[in-house]
Amino acid sequence: MNIKALLTGCLLGLMAMSCSSVKTQLPYFTDIRDLEQGTFKQLDYLSQVVPDDELAIVVNSTNPAATAVYNLPQSNPATKQAFGEGASARPMTYRVDTKGDIDFPVLGKLHVSGLTVEQIASMIADRIRPEVSDPNVTVDLVNFKVNVAGEVKNPGIISVSGNRITILDALTAAGDLTEFGERSKVLLIREMPDGTRQFAHVNLNSSDLIESPYYYLKQNDYVYVEPNNVRQQNSKYNQNNAFKLSVISTVVSAASVIASLVIALTVK
Repeated sequence: MNIKALLTGCLLGLMAMSCSSVKTQLPYFTDIRDLEQGTFKQLDYLSQVVPDDELAIVVNSTNPAATAVYNLPQSNPATKQAFGEGASARPMTYRVDTKGDIDFPVLGKLHVSGLTVEQIASMIADRIRPEVSDPNVTVDLVNFKVNVAGEVKNPGIISVSGNRITILDALTAAGDLTEFGERSKVLLIREMPDGTRQFAHVNLNSSDLIESPYYYLKQNDYVYVEPNNVRQQNSKYNQNNAFKLSVISTVVSAASVIASLVIALTVK
């Protein structure tokens, strides 16, 4: 075999290896991309409150004087994140203790762990209804946040202003997956109301995700996009090359020192 044929064969082999190594699915929900339309069932997105959550609770009615005793005073700041920042006064918040309770004015200890914000609002309204006509109670989760890490463009903590965020919203807020993100096996770690943590792997290539219990994220959820095979192979290749370069550099330096010594001894 001549040199030209050998080089041609090597080039074709490298091209084949390159094409096979970068083959990956970049779109989401590949199982429905050929369908014209469809419908997904509605899911409950409200999170259950857990210890260390921070709640903003406001009680109103047609008679403000009757509900004043059930509201905390105005305070600035209301959260640790806002401490020291100039901001307008806002109601103080309730921190859920390790037992899952809050200390509510007049009513005393209320067990809220495991309840949604709507259930908490309904419970408080029922408790004060004998004393207040037509009470209106609003409950908001103040410290709602999720974490997105791994092969996304902007990993970090994402603060949620409302009571709802999907895994797609979180990935969008993180700049979406890089081309090296493994779309078929995204890890989600979730803190449960009893303090335990559960994990699951979700497949962004499958529309089944939209009807799964992991489509809507809960507070403190951790989403990790692991690197795909291409990224892992590149990482190993770079590490091997770095090691080889280090060895070559050491050998060249040693050879240079030896050559210098030989030249010095020869001159003498």
